[in-house]
Amino acid sequence: MTTNATNMANATNAAGAARTSAQGGGGQDVGAVGGEAGGGRVAGEGAGAGRGLIGLLAVTCGVAVGNVYFPQAAAPAVAAGLGVGAGTAAGVVSAAQFGYAAGIFLLVPLGDRVPHRRLLVVLLAVTAVALAVAGAAPGAGVLLAASGAAGAATVVAPVVGPMAAGLVPASRRGLVSGVMLSGSLGGMLLSRSLGGPLAQWLGWRSPYLVAAALAVVLAVVLARVLPVTVPPSGQRYGRLLLQPLVLLREEPELRRSCFYQAMVFGAFSAVWTGVALLLAGPRYGLGAPAVGALALVNAATMVCTPVAGRVADRRGADAVSLWAMAGVVVSAGVLAVGCVGGAVGLCGLAAGSLLLDVAMQSGMVANQVRNYGLRADARSRVNTAYMTCGYLGGAAGSWLAARVYGGSGWAGVCVLAGALAVVALVRHGAAMRGRARGGGARLAGAAGPARSAGGAGG
Repeated sequence: MTTNATNMANATNAAGAARTSAQGGGGQDVGAVGGEAGGGRVAGEGAGAGRGLIGLLAVTCGVAVGNVYFPQAAAPAVAAGLGVGAGTAAGVVSAAQFGYAAGIFLLVPLGDRVPHRRLLVVLLAVTAVALAVAGAAPGAGVLLAASGAAGAATVVAPVVGPMAAGLVPASRRGLVSGVMLSGSLGGMLLSRSLGGPLAQWLGWRSPYLVAAALAVVLAVVLARVLPVTVPPSGQRYGRLLLQPLVLLREEPELRRSCFYQAMVFGAFSAVWTGVALLLAGPRYGLGAPAVGALALVNAATMVCTPVAGRVADRRGADAVSLWAMAGVVVSAGVLAVGCVGGAVGLCGLAAGSLLLDVAMQSGMVANQVRNYGLRADARSRVNTAYMTCGYLGGAAGSWLAARVYGGSGWAGVCVLAGALAVVALVRHGAAMRGRARGGGARLAGAAGPARSAGGAGG
């Protein structure tokens, strides 16, 4: 819920930093600026957040998001170190992603009613404990459980985004949202790039223990430097928790965005789970560092995402969604060149993974544009519903990729990724045809009275 973020985690989190969050029902909103941003009110709000604090929050987003992605690069080392199969090792990746999806749904709404400093420190502390347990796990069972717990607790970026927006003037919120997004994408890329080599050189436990230490350091620093905020809502937890489900039921466009993201992010996760197994296997024999180098190639995604946003502003979200889904289909074909092996195969993997990353991130931007035009008074809950569905799709993609790779190899994973994108394209085509029919009916209805008026005049 790049695998991602983008994955996904994360472009949505940062882009939602400037959203509004008007609460209804059981809570009383407080703080003009904080309420508008979806964050809490702080004394002297908008005046005291310097570059150092914003940079620290961006680093926090990156470290938290990285906890979901480094297990992908470390999966081959986990399989070798624990003496388990590739499917079991890939299950660790799925556990972290399923945990992250659960955390988005169960914990992120607390950002509307728990002071941010307390919430962030607790989340980072729990993340550190879970990662430490994973790093000391005696077997696969404990590792799977600890990975799920760490994934659930590391949902820091969706909480940081609204808070950061509430700490700066309205004129800086777009810039701050971009900084948070860059931090998340950077954390994703670095975690893939460094997690694999650490696991290979120092053992599979090392990336977990390093990540736990980073979480502890950040918890201590944030406890000292974060300002005190007042939650914008007093709504009961149960009410906050149910509202994303209500929005999914009431908003067909939200359901469409969620379906698109689940399919595209599922394809993305499937590829990155399978490529780690491919590069470490007999065809290439390159090990985890090769996965990290391949991830670094995709740093260009950070440049392409703003371009996708500008296109969505000019031509609409649906045009970008179409391009993104088609891009995933094409990337699956390019990635299949990896079956050849050698230098040609590596070039295919590099080009295909770059196209896949750009397409997935662009699709996320389009979905955000569509989502944030739905309910100006409930954008944080819209975001919770969207990200939960997206990460469930990603976790399912990783799980399916491990099974498909065991039976059909890398070619099967590429077919899986392409098929998921085709399903999204079919749904998108149906939506566009329905919209065209609806537009035609509206034009006919408008023309009818005009014709009647003309006849009366004749």
